[in-house]
Amino acid sequence: MLFSGGFTFSNFLADVLSIFIFVLWFWLLITVFGDLFRRHDISGWAKAIWVIALIVFPYLGIFIYLISQHRGMAERQTQRVEQAREDMRHLVGYSVADELEKLERLKNSNVISNEEYTRLRARAVQ
Repeated sequence: MLFSGGFTFSNFLADVLSIFIFVLWFWLLITVFGDLFRRHDISGWAKAIWVIALIVFPYLGIFIYLISQHRGMAERQTQRVEQAREDMRHLVGYSVADELEKLERLKNSNVISNEEYTRLRARAVQ
């Protein structure tokens, strides 16, 4: 147990909260390290400085990285997702023309409405 005083409900809740915060911090640490080492826009020295800061000041380092790099993290994650989607499309032989043809057949057979057709067509063309 993390707290002395025996097994009480309040000590149990405090232990559970402490473990949850540790797991949350560890998850954020993995997320930050993953983003940091996938970056191509900073040098190896800058990455080394970030790693040292994250090791020396673990909680503060994570919060500073998240606050200062939040927009870049989101953009890089979006780019990775789009790249993975494109790789999957090429792997399985996805073709926008094939999808549009399927949508046209569904619309002509009244399986989907015109609004659904328009929405799905815009999504397929994206």
